[in-house]
Amino acid sequence: MPTLRTSYSWHRPLMLTAYLCVALLAVSAVGLAVDDRTVNGEAAWLKPAKFSVSIVIYNVTIAWLLSLLTRRPRAGWWLGTVIAVMGAGEMALIITQVARGQMSHFNNTTPFDAVVYAVMGGMITVLWVATLVLGVILVFQRIRERSTTWAIRIGVGIALLGMAVGPLMTAPTPAQVEEFAEGGPDAIGAHAVGLADGGPGLPLVGWSTVGGDLRVGHFVGIHGLQVIILFALALTVLAARFPRLRDDGVRLRLTAVVGAAYTGLTVLTVWQALRGQSVVAPDVLTLAVGGTLAALTALGLVWVVRVSSGQPDEEDEGAVEARSA
Repeated sequence: MPTLRTSYSWHRPLMLTAYLCVALLAVSAVGLAVDDRTVNGEAAWLKPAKFSVSIVIYNVTIAWLLSLLTRRPRAGWWLGTVIAVMGAGEMALIITQVARGQMSHFNNTTPFDAVVYAVMGGMITVLWVATLVLGVILVFQRIRERSTTWAIRIGVGIALLGMAVGPLMTAPTPAQVEEFAEGGPDAIGAHAVGLADGGPGLPLVGWSTVGGDLRVGHFVGIHGLQVIILFALALTVLAARFPRLRDDGVRLRLTAVVGAAYTGLTVLTVWQALRGQSVVAPDVLTLAVGGTLAALTALGLVWVVRVSSGQPDEEDEGAVEARSA
């Protein structure tokens, strides 16, 4: 496991922003304990707490990836710096709005609020583009074994897909469109589909329990980067106990199956939300699609384990080399 000093050297701007968000998480925890204000139906300090955790996870992952670059490391460093600055800027604006007791997202109440929301949208766009360019750089180089290399590629692709859900939230709702004729709505865009934001939601995350919520697919997709990479690394660790996993070809195919399944899950949660359906109340159609996805994933995993890759594993290669010598 990397030490604090080692991880800081991966990419200092990204890690510094991560450390800052850890401190902001502590501040948010205090705020949740002593500040009883609410913003749009939830505790005022809940949003900075959630964003702090998300940015810490995202920045540490990107910093680790940048430490593995062998091609265009300088370009990677600058891309990481852009991501760090955008993340820090977004947190600064979220904290500013919390201090004012105002929403940070979708807020069109005053010119200042509208500018804050517009600037945050621009920051997220820049962050998405920087991640896309970094993904392109990663596609054209091999990092460690093939299974890990492809886990990184697949994970970045899923994360970009999750981030792309964000613009779906910025479109005015039908009710907001009607308000434009009366001078403009107080909010433009929403997390929820088919109802106003601020209704009943799940603890901590706040995802709607009575309607569709695009934050579900947004969250699932963004953190697919960590899920797929950790899955590939876990297979590498398990290879010491399970000989079948010593074959990198097997690990690669297992990673591909899980990556495809996770992509399907991301699309499914977004589709469910767009149909105005709560994540905790799937209808028959959603359950059928989810069940089909689970069945195909299980079949794919079984097929990979049972079918030989046609390549010798590491132990066999070593034995062959020893006999040749």
